[in-house]
Amino acid sequence: MFQWLDLLDINVWIILGLMVALAGFTMISGLLIIILERTQMIGVLKALGARNSSIRRTFLWFSVFIIGKGLLIGNILGIGIVLLQQATGIVSLDPQTYYVSEAPMELNILLVVLLNIATLLISVLVLVGPSYLVSRIHPARSMRYE
Repeated sequence: MFQWLDLLDINVWIILGLMVALAGFTMISGLLIIILERTQMIGVLKALGARNSSIRRTFLWFSVFIIGKGLLIGNILGIGIVLLQQATGIVSLDPQTYYVSEAPMELNILLVVLLNIATLLISVLVLVGPSYLVSRIHPARSMRYE
């Protein structure tokens, strides 16, 4: 019985790994789209003397802003659902099958904060590599197609 429960834990880790990989690919494609939409702006900034590192940092900060906005909305929705369940018990269970009458919820603020910090750090680390695309954009070629 306990070995079977350990197998369920492995499934959870596999699903979380797949979710992180999918989120990483989505964030990378989003950053690439933002960079490609702003190719002319990057060319103008380079022509004015901006370094690649400062332009990359600008795009990374913009990505942090977008990720932070998503984390804030997700936290409000998630914590709101947990508080709603704790207050009302809106999700009920069959007591004969589950031995409880409603779905139990625990809100651990420290864990939520640590999870948000880890999500932000992993997201930024995933986006550092694709941000080097900025250095491949040449000012003359990017401003030619206006």
